[in-house]
Amino acid sequence: MAGVLESKIKHVAVVHDWLTGMRGGEVVLEAILDMFPDADLYTLLYNRGSVSRKISERKIYTSFIDHLPFKKSKYRHYLPLFPAAVEKFDFHGYDLVISSSHCAARGVIVPPGIPHISFFHSPMRYVWDMYHDYFPDKGIVNRAIIPFFANYLRMWDVSAAPSVDGYVSNSKFVGMRIRRFYGKEAHVVFPPCIEDHRQVPAISRSGDFYLVVSAMVPYKRVDLAVEAFRGLDVKLVIAGDGPELKKLKKNAPENVEFTGKCPRESLEKYYSTARGLIFPGLEDFGIVPVEAQSFGCPVIAYAKGGALETVVNGKTGVYFYEQTADAIREGVLKNEKIKYSRKDFQKNISRFTYGAFRKNFSKEIELMLREYRN
Repeated sequence: MAGVLESKIKHVAVVHDWLTGMRGGEVVLEAILDMFPDADLYTLLYNRGSVSRKISERKIYTSFIDHLPFKKSKYRHYLPLFPAAVEKFDFHGYDLVISSSHCAARGVIVPPGIPHISFFHSPMRYVWDMYHDYFPDKGIVNRAIIPFFANYLRMWDVSAAPSVDGYVSNSKFVGMRIRRFYGKEAHVVFPPCIEDHRQVPAISRSGDFYLVVSAMVPYKRVDLAVEAFRGLDVKLVIAGDGPELKKLKKNAPENVEFTGKCPRESLEKYYSTARGLIFPGLEDFGIVPVEAQSFGCPVIAYAKGGALETVVNGKTGVYFYEQTADAIREGVLKNEKIKYSRKDFQKNISRFTYGAFRKNFSKEIELMLREYRN
């Protein structure tokens, strides 16, 4: 850090929802911790061995959720307890609180005189716009019990909105949702996805396949990609694991190949030679499309959500405008006709480097501090 932040902020607390694996949120958390080398880390629960050394070496404070039975795999079942858990954290003595949140972390209670900025990945999907995806109307629990807790969590979520002095969102799409649900404005800072000075290689597209990299869960809509390649004379390689994998395999045509969980080295080879990445879901941001573009792999993306901000239509990929197999198929055919330039990919990914994140998030913190003190 440099300037105002380095000279005036000595004691920083960083709050993250939970530490159970390395996903996009944890990549952002690492970058925030890099900015504040002496910051303490607070989280609802911590599964030891599940996160990077950079995170695990910090001084980590956990909530009572960390001591409940089955927390390692069933922690989401404790969702109704999360508000009470984060509200028990004590931040007296800190100069700044930073929350990295997609669930409950930004609902911490911060003492007067201590500013709180939140890097907000998404409003709580479980109870807002994806409620029916997470809790379909099946079974007595989902019909009778879940709606009661969901209503309580929505009320708590809205009531927690003023506890944040400055919102930073990972995309305009998330900023729009923050405005809709909480009535708050958020500035956009793209998450760090690409190492500084990353050079896009010469565009190859030498493979005879398209690529999907995704968790196998319903809202990712991998099923549409599978169906889109039925009857096409090109292969689709699907990398990833999850509860929908068995069902997807059962219904897939012969030209669709499933790798399961894919090692990083293999994934990079796929990115380097694929004819394109299929991105069929609606995402708040989506790191995978950015990673693909850093290897010169064009992205065939659903034209909603974060993809509108990460993919340049006609330059680094192709949009399709209906979430259907036919629309994906048309996007694939359109992609085949485009001659891409490495320079366009290089220019685009420069917005998503760690350096760009540090610079832009620092500016937002400094802006929030000035407004807080005036």
